[in-house]
Amino acid sequence: MNAPVTPQLRVNDFVVKFANVNGSGSASANRLFARSVLRMGVPIASRNIFPSNIQGLPTWYEVRVSEAGHIGRRGGVDLMVAMNPQTWDKDIAEIEPGGYLFYDSTRVLPRSKFRDDITVLGMPLTAICNERYSDPRQRQLFKNIIYVGALTELLGIDSSEVEKLIAEQFKGKDKLIPPNYEALAMGREHARAELGAINLRVRRADAVGDRIFLEGNNAAGLGAVYGGATVCAWYPITPSTSLAEAFTKHCRRYRVDKETGQNRFAIVQAEDELASIGMVIGAAWNGARAFTATAGPGISLMQEFIGLAYFAEIPAVLFDVQRGGPSTGMPTRTQQSDILSAAYASHGDTKHVLLLPEDPRECFEFAAQAFDLADRLQTPIFVMLDLDIGMNEWLVKPLAWDDARRLDRGKVLSAEELEAGRKFGRYLDVDGDGIPFRTYPGTHPTRGAFFTRGTSKDRMAKYSEEGADYVENMQRLLRKFETAKSLVPAPVIRSAAEPSRVGVIYYGSTSAAMEEALETLAGQGIALDTCRVRAFPFAESVVDFVLAHDRVFVVEQNRDAQLRTLLVNECALDPARLMPILHYDGTPITARFIAQAIGQQWRALSGAAHQDAAE
Repeated sequence: MNAPVTPQLRVNDFVVKFANVNGSGSASANRLFARSVLRMGVPIASRNIFPSNIQGLPTWYEVRVSEAGHIGRRGGVDLMVAMNPQTWDKDIAEIEPGGYLFYDSTRVLPRSKFRDDITVLGMPLTAICNERYSDPRQRQLFKNIIYVGALTELLGIDSSEVEKLIAEQFKGKDKLIPPNYEALAMGREHARAELGAINLRVRRADAVGDRIFLEGNNAAGLGAVYGGATVCAWYPITPSTSLAEAFTKHCRRYRVDKETGQNRFAIVQAEDELASIGMVIGAAWNGARAFTATAGPGISLMQEFIGLAYFAEIPAVLFDVQRGGPSTGMPTRTQQSDILSAAYASHGDTKHVLLLPEDPRECFEFAAQAFDLADRLQTPIFVMLDLDIGMNEWLVKPLAWDDARRLDRGKVLSAEELEAGRKFGRYLDVDGDGIPFRTYPGTHPTRGAFFTRGTSKDRMAKYSEEGADYVENMQRLLRKFETAKSLVPAPVIRSAAEPSRVGVIYYGSTSAAMEEALETLAGQGIALDTCRVRAFPFAESVVDFVLAHDRVFVVEQNRDAQLRTLLVNECALDPARLMPILHYDGTPITARFIAQAIGQQWRALSGAAHQDAAE
């Protein structure tokens, strides 16, 4: 058996994890708990790990409490709320030595099911509910509220904050408020009388500030509205569905004419992914700002249409909320595994612009920017979210928008310019940036009309199979891709506190855990310069960053080191310089994983260097 461990007092710095059964009604109760900590002024990070079926399989909800503001996953659990017998052994194993297990003690369990190095908090939840409630559904739902009440007592959370949240949740259904208050009080009173104090505490703070709690899909849907999108064609697929639903909600608020009541948007749930991207391309060709929201399997199905938009040079925006693959894979788990398939989507020689937001705030910003980029570059733009960003709530700075900002429609000739005799060739590069001028259909009755061709053509859009015409067009598309480097979000590069010959590159949702891992590594004497990549094509500063270091760790959440592959392919970098740090089990990456993996390789490199010096 493990040796006893005396718990140390931890205030506003611990991890609570709920192990439940999907469909048990626990999600709203667990979220109630998380938000009550926020109302105490203490930052949190919540992660929902859920199954792909509707009901019956295990689900977990993890709440990181961190007054220091760490919003990534740490790794390890300090208090496990174990409500699922099916996952009991796995859940118990996650608890840190000196941590706590809270469970339903109605059924007596043998000592072998516990650990000696943790504190066990048993509460007969089922018995309490059976005694108080006769309806089976009430027993289950109020069981969840009772354990929230117990936790608030154990952790010192102000009950009035929880009651306010309950009142807000059931506003308009006022008769449900008193029973929830009662269940909350039952949990608190039992915990006060039977369980005593524990060494994990929530203490009021003022560390949240003006930050907001927001899902990436919701933020991206709002960003699409602000970016001028008026058309969304999509097919339901986890984990992107809520993005299209958020866009619909925001359009109904902001895109309905106040005088006529008419909708100033078009949202189509297509029969499949092929139809959805086809509608997007058709709408964009006609001048609308249009997008689709999908996941990896959708990108696979859209390949030919994506190639059409690239070669015919039609703006389009695709939100790819990445999940575990390949095939159906793990549809409710997170990964960064579509990087290569999106960058080179379609057959033939294609290269696409990718935007890589780190959190919901950047989801909003990059969503709006994507439509400007699509119009300016006349090409598909991919916004690469993942399930962790898209479907989990993150604590972020308030969204900001400059009301003076205007939509950038790029190189579009007007009827007046055409009437004045402006020369127009649909695929003619007049200023060397690879981007031709275009017109909207119907701009002029006789001038400026053109064929949009997905086939080979010359500069004037005339069909041509001449090799020289084809090569000229393909080279122009490369020039346009080079132009994109100066338009996409620049990387964020930071120097360590002391000079370092080792760096780290990362992107997307890895950011939150990376920030904490860097603190841990610095405490171990490991100094790293950092480069957060925010877009593909890569800026020259990314190449310079790699060349300035002997070794660069590339941290990503997929098996095949896809960003590293892109760096090698596109920047002619020595693969030996780039050391992959890979996490791909479907759960969000943790700070401990990053720190341990980099620390091990750092020490191996240092040992090899010392040995070489000795020889």
